[in-house]
Amino acid sequence: MNNFTFCSPTEFVFGRGTENECGKYVRKYGGTSVLIIYGGGSAVRSGLIGRCKASLAAEDIPCEELSGVQPNPRDDLVYRGIEICREKGIDLILAVGGGSVIDTAKAVAMGAVYDGDFWDFFSGRRADKALPVGVVLTIAAAGSEGSADAVITKTEGMLKRGSSSPAIRPKFSILDPELTQTLPAYQTACGATDIMAHTFERYFTNTKEVEITDRLCEAVLLTMVKETPRVIADPDNYDARANIMWAGMVAHNNITGVGREQDWNSHGIEHELSALYDCAHGAGLAVIFPAWMEFVYKHDVMRFCQLATRVFGVKMNFADPEATALEGIKRLRQFLHSIGMPINFAELGAKEEDIPVLVEKFGIGDGETGGFVHLKAADIAEIYRIAAGARL
Repeated sequence: MNNFTFCSPTEFVFGRGTENECGKYVRKYGGTSVLIIYGGGSAVRSGLIGRCKASLAAEDIPCEELSGVQPNPRDDLVYRGIEICREKGIDLILAVGGGSVIDTAKAVAMGAVYDGDFWDFFSGRRADKALPVGVVLTIAAAGSEGSADAVITKTEGMLKRGSSSPAIRPKFSILDPELTQTLPAYQTACGATDIMAHTFERYFTNTKEVEITDRLCEAVLLTMVKETPRVIADPDNYDARANIMWAGMVAHNNITGVGREQDWNSHGIEHELSALYDCAHGAGLAVIFPAWMEFVYKHDVMRFCQLATRVFGVKMNFADPEATALEGIKRLRQFLHSIGMPINFAELGAKEEDIPVLVEKFGIGDGETGGFVHLKAADIAEIYRIAAGARL
């Protein structure tokens, strides 16, 4: 295990009706004027925004609203949020929604206290300060409610890029599993896939002797394999929703990734798909991750055998470990298909002829990426080709 420093100071408030306490936590973390950021009209129609505003009013905290966050959130709304913060003297941002809303809030929080363009923080610059961010979570997926990360799409050129800084880790996150019960099955499955992908990015490592975090990763994966079909069959299953919601946070606050090298190539490869085609991030990951696995599994066959046997119940074939590894990848793809995820380009709405464009936008030129396996542009193109032609 490698040396590490781990600090995850977010305060989590979990359970039924906890969104009604958001005003108390805004006050606790110094908020005196709040910008509520959310997505579409469902947050209003459901009464959630009204409940949050009532909770703020009970603490005598005024608020402004910014709606319209889209999946794969765009920079234009971030710029608008920064303007509101500066005009209205906002000192805390409350994100009411899922990962796209939270990432928008984080980007606004960085930009509001910065003299330059917030996009600098998505082009390599690290933020050393930001407005405090609070969260009322409505979708179990991205794990942004507990992470120091954000992803935003720049409309000009459709560039999807990430930023990371302790300054944008939420001060508090309110997690009420009941708020996820109205999600469509497809959105639930996309969220579950994203949770699994966050886990895989940490699980596939070259670091040795990391049994504790291996087991934590496997626990998250086993939970998703068990609970996702349950909530798709019964959307009102609170207990299954609760397990998935907490798994989403555990998968991405990095408790499963400390002390080990991580990969993150699959996320980067997928980002170009969702930027170009505006597909759901989880759906893109369902197509890319098994393809990446098929391309790299020979690098460490026994790690893939470990996944296959511990998570997907494959019997170890000691005479032919590669067969075990490939069976595990096959069962992952079958599982994703069973919960309604696409498995290839055609089902995702992507086009094989666009692979050169996707590779170019990935942006490594003649260089290579790091991670579990270092990849060159030709390798990324091959992963896209495997994804394009995937079958069960």
